[in-house]
Amino acid sequence: MSSTDTGKTTGPAGAGEPAGEDVLASREPADAHEIGEAGAQLSTAPVETAMPGSFGGSRAPGAAGWIAWTAREVTGWARWIWRQLTSMRVALILLFLLSLGAIPGSLIPQSGTDADKVQAFKDAHSVLGPLYDRLGLFHVYSSVWFSAIYILLFVSLIGCIVPRTWQFVGQLRGRPPGAPKRLTRLPAYTTWRTAAEPEQVREIALKVLKEKRFRAYADKDSVAAEKGYLRETGNLLFHIALIVMLVAFAWGQLFKSEGDKLIVEGDGFSNSLLSYDDFKSGSLFSLDDLTPFSFDLKNFTGTYERTGPNKGTPRTYQADLTYSEGAYGKERRTVVKVNEPLVIGDTKVYLTAHGYAPTVTVRDGKGKVVFHEAVPLLPLDSNVTSQGAIKVMDGYRNAKGATEQLGFSAFFVPTFAGAGKGDMFSQFPALDYPVLALSGFHGSLGVDAGLPQNVYQLDTSHMKQFKDAKGEIVKARLRPGETMTLPDGAGSITFDKDIKEWANFQVTQQPGSDWALAGAVAAIFGLAGSLFIQRRRVWVRATTGDDGVTVVEMAGLGRSESAKLPEELGDLAALVHEQAPTKPDEDAAPTDADAEPPVPAAEGSKKQ
Repeated sequence: MSSTDTGKTTGPAGAGEPAGEDVLASREPADAHEIGEAGAQLSTAPVETAMPGSFGGSRAPGAAGWIAWTAREVTGWARWIWRQLTSMRVALILLFLLSLGAIPGSLIPQSGTDADKVQAFKDAHSVLGPLYDRLGLFHVYSSVWFSAIYILLFVSLIGCIVPRTWQFVGQLRGRPPGAPKRLTRLPAYTTWRTAAEPEQVREIALKVLKEKRFRAYADKDSVAAEKGYLRETGNLLFHIALIVMLVAFAWGQLFKSEGDKLIVEGDGFSNSLLSYDDFKSGSLFSLDDLTPFSFDLKNFTGTYERTGPNKGTPRTYQADLTYSEGAYGKERRTVVKVNEPLVIGDTKVYLTAHGYAPTVTVRDGKGKVVFHEAVPLLPLDSNVTSQGAIKVMDGYRNAKGATEQLGFSAFFVPTFAGAGKGDMFSQFPALDYPVLALSGFHGSLGVDAGLPQNVYQLDTSHMKQFKDAKGEIVKARLRPGETMTLPDGAGSITFDKDIKEWANFQVTQQPGSDWALAGAVAAIFGLAGSLFIQRRRVWVRATTGDDGVTVVEMAGLGRSESAKLPEELGDLAALVHEQAPTKPDEDAAPTDADAEPPVPAAEGSKKQ
């Protein structure tokens, strides 16, 4: 995204003086153009402009003058607004607004995920409910204002990336700029005199720089080199990855589907809308997008820690399935575990919950079986203390021969502590000592009205509770195989020995998740590259001095101030110096013949 580089660096030009173009602005105007070229294009970020005045300029008289002035004014303002929209400042503001806009979506019930909670909130808050509704806070992610921020962020990122990408491609295809006349103006600089010929020094420098993976070439009396292009590559990769992530998330939200299904051992599921217990989807999702497949739950296996601080924690928690893809797919077996879903195309089937389904048999007063089914009950705690309802809706007649409906409030514990040992709560999640507590009702369950009803709750508003001759409520705690007899010849209910288990599966279809993951990984690598890689340039000039001795100058310039640039220049100078060493001063006192000439340190580097 757009930003301006105004970093200051220190070096031989003087502490606190600006690098690149700013250096020469404070020195000799004649060299400003050359240093400006040498320091230009270290980044593809365009320079931001200040608030403009009038773009139209002076207005010519007449209608034609007014039209021309208006066109210039509109065009100028449009260009300025576009530059602001694609700037770093505005992009950060949009990202901040997007994060702020997501807060109500996590704190306030959303109609797309739980319409019942939304309605309950409206009923409980007569003032806030209508206000939130007008502001779109019950459907944040599909509201106009959230979508506007999202789209503006897209436009900002794309408008920033496209021109910078073309500019960067042009830089890659071109050459680094030639050396400025005054290398001493640059933040890192070193020089020495050598007996080697200038051409030889330039060849040595070109070879050394290329071995260090610089893009280098010989230019007249100097060698120009540049390195660190991965910084800008990482910057562009980061922003492109952000776009990929935003598109992937938007695509996933629009075309996603998510449903839950509770399945008892021996039962199956087919991926159709009518098969789900609960289903929600994105605004552009179509039922034709459902992946065709089916599966059966053959067995659920759960084992638990028996001792220690983790007592009751699952050790084995898996569902054995047989599944087939498509209408006539080959049947296959698989095992679904927590965080190890069944994957079919874009659809994943997760194991999310488990419980017990006691099998009960209900008979009327004549002994006729009117109900025989495994009834799933919902767990209340980690030890699978469960509660639910048993509903006999058809086929039952009372002792007088009248048609009625039966309902039983059921409370189940897989491991009962025993009579007189506290409340009826399970002591362990496994089936060590199962007990089923029942109390019965007769009358109307309220299902004939056609209104939706919770299958795990019993509506007793039109029912009477069974009572014995003394007027006491008929209830019992049953072990597997035991029967509770209803009063006045109303029949009986038996807790069968066959206790089945159920598993709850979440079936999700969210296209674009792989792209979102790839975008996140690419963004991390891109951000790391843009933060830790420095783009820098090095110039080596070799010329013949007035006394006929070759003068070697080396200088470096980075995008921003860094202590590593002088150090790196010093290392490069040492490599060149090895093959083009300093010429001894003939007027100096004689020294040891075996002593190596000193390597000149780059100015601005750390002193040892």
